[in-house]
Amino acid sequence: MGDRQVSTRGDYRHFSEIATRWMDNDVYGHVNNVVYYSFFDTAVNGYLIGSGALDIHAGATIGLVVETQCRYHAPIAFPDLVTCGIRVARIGTSSVRYEIGIFRGDEETAAAEGHFVHVYVDRATRRPAPLPPALRTALEAIAVA
Repeated sequence: MGDRQVSTRGDYRHFSEIATRWMDNDVYGHVNNVVYYSFFDTAVNGYLIGSGALDIHAGATIGLVVETQCRYHAPIAFPDLVTCGIRVARIGTSSVRYEIGIFRGDEETAAAEGHFVHVYVDRATRRPAPLPPALRTALEAIAVA
């Protein structure tokens, strides 16, 4: 971990809960690392859909993940309830950097934290497209300096 400080709930702007599933555990008895990326996707896209900023079926603009990373600090295991904190660290013309904290139950410090970058593109051409106004508004609501 080096000198990096583990994030806390106060570092995030929006929260959602996700129940772990029996199948999320691996043979070592904890949630497998790949599942954390599913938590990231679920938390961010759930926020965007809930805020009316993303229409996954008919929207002209879609987000493609071009970068992702996760740092693990403490294990999570079924039947833990996970709280995902999200924030936006950077808003560009057609890209966004989301940062996510994964919290076990009501613990104050993150069990894992990571980020991913979406580049928003035209659904038909797959060419970068400016962020739609509703999306930009939703992103600004959870942006940090």
